[in-house]
Amino acid sequence: MTHTETAGQPAGDVATNQAGHVKSSLPILVLGALGVVFGDIGTSPLYAFREALHATTHGGQTVAGYDEVLGLLSLIVWALTLIVTVKYVGFVLRADNNGEGGTLSLMSLARRAVKSNRGVVLALGLVGAALFFGDAIITPAISVLSAVEGLQVVEPRLTRWIVPITLLIICALFMVQRFGTGKVAAVFGPVTAIWFLSLGVSGTVHIIEAPQVLFAINPFYGLTFVINHLGISLVVLGAVFLAVTGAEALYVDLGHFGRKPIVLGWLLIVFPCLLLNYFGQGAYVLAHPHAAENPFFLMQPEWARIPIVILATMATVIASQAVISGAYSLARQATNLNLFPRLNVLHTSETQSGQIYMPQINTMLFIAVMVLVIGFQSSSALSAAYGIAVTGEMLVTAILLFIIMRGIWGWKLLSALAVVVPLGLIDLGFFVANLAKFFQGGWVPAVVATMLVIIMVTWMTGRRRLAEKTRRDEVPLEFLVENLAKKKPTTVPGTAVFLTSDVEGAPTALLHSLKHYKVLHEQNVILTVRTSTSPRVPDDEKVTIDAYNELFSRVVVTFGFMETPNIPKALALGRKLGWKFDIMSTSFFLSRRSLKLGQKSGPLRFWQDRLFIRLARNASDATEYFHIPTGRVVEIGTQVII
Repeated sequence: MTHTETAGQPAGDVATNQAGHVKSSLPILVLGALGVVFGDIGTSPLYAFREALHATTHGGQTVAGYDEVLGLLSLIVWALTLIVTVKYVGFVLRADNNGEGGTLSLMSLARRAVKSNRGVVLALGLVGAALFFGDAIITPAISVLSAVEGLQVVEPRLTRWIVPITLLIICALFMVQRFGTGKVAAVFGPVTAIWFLSLGVSGTVHIIEAPQVLFAINPFYGLTFVINHLGISLVVLGAVFLAVTGAEALYVDLGHFGRKPIVLGWLLIVFPCLLLNYFGQGAYVLAHPHAAENPFFLMQPEWARIPIVILATMATVIASQAVISGAYSLARQATNLNLFPRLNVLHTSETQSGQIYMPQINTMLFIAVMVLVIGFQSSSALSAAYGIAVTGEMLVTAILLFIIMRGIWGWKLLSALAVVVPLGLIDLGFFVANLAKFFQGGWVPAVVATMLVIIMVTWMTGRRRLAEKTRRDEVPLEFLVENLAKKKPTTVPGTAVFLTSDVEGAPTALLHSLKHYKVLHEQNVILTVRTSTSPRVPDDEKVTIDAYNELFSRVVVTFGFMETPNIPKALALGRKLGWKFDIMSTSFFLSRRSLKLGQKSGPLRFWQDRLFIRLARNASDATEYFHIPTGRVVEIGTQVII
């Protein structure tokens, strides 16, 4: 090869942050974070304290005495403090991958921190990502159900309409996804800000009536409660954990807003308002023990109950939207990292690359959420399914955080253990507590996560075996280039781009083109697309050109795992290197492989091969995925036996 060059980036661009987003003022970012980041955890007061009270049921009666109320409040306060404030705000948010967060970002960062056992880190990332999807199907169901259930407090005769209304709201929510969330998102922040202020005000009113609930700040009450109620402690802790579900969103959405807006939003608005509301619910239950059935709605004055139901429904729809958008983003990351087959990604905004719509993911989430609502019928029943996925993901986060502390931050072993072990034990305790609800519904996210792990492992294994088989059958690229240079075939004007994932072998499409057409273009480009472990790759590092000779050159295009692969735009960067790229004189040659099942397969290999073939057939077209103009593509079919 004669030279290597990299495309450059012109100066004078609009100022952007590490994640590549245009900088905005801090107050606007904080307001936006309220709607996107804190929607899930912000709707927990609808059901968390209620379910914790129900866990103390004795003889068919909910025990709502002074010790029980203060004990449960103390557990909720310290769960929020230790898990969200200390773990996520204090440590996890600092473990950003070039400004981006989320399980796969953390996994990519941790894999760079270790030289051995990278497979273990990959496995942790797969489990964490799969658990997130398990959480994503439960959040819309339990959130919207819990809000609509406020109708039975307003008018008991409306109870039978709760499930149908919930299904209609969820159906509408998933149907509008294809139109994009840009316009709706503009009201997310203000509506959620009003929601949090309502939480704080409604709680404060009742704290004034029974200020003794503030003693729950003392962790002694929580510890005493657990010791005195060992028989139900696991059930109670599983219910208490509902108060912190949604904490992982602080890290997932790090790339959208940055650390400072999220930290300020939590410490100044969300955390205080949540505490005030939980204390208010506790104070109201002390004064009105019957309110333990649904303290959040019952403590509202009668004139405010309908507005609160409406506001709660809006808040839960916003929380659901944030989870759905997060599922789209995670699925795109998994696709770019080759953990999933190619999925259709439709952009719903011309200016914001993060606003996407994925039809296959949307359909799967919609069906799963509707089935959950119909199957469980109430948020109380569904709460049993909540927790396993979130606690499992939090455990994965703690382990990956330890790896990053040691490998990236350079912490000493004892210092890292001193932080991670206590936080990990808390996560483990809540995980065990939620396992107690496995047969009551906790199996749902576990089954979903297991299925997704099987799919991801099957896809990665199948791709590796397919690449090995293809490599055995192909001609070395350098050998082919040297022979064509010695015995030059007939050339035709224009540029031919041959896509291949193998940097050493000759592309199948090139071999078949020579076999059938017996000509070469004046310029022939062997194009390889790679995915970086960084979320985004700067333009000046995106394209590398290596020249073999006057006929052939290799181009490597590297995209970040958060980016949308767009080959024509990336190749246009080659003009800065002197390459006269013209899309109208360029033909893209792709190999379309038809996979067939081989005769010699064991029982395990047989079903895994069948699953891989089905996944490959359902993968989106490479032309569409890489945004190549269809009129410039030539596809050459080959059959591969696996």
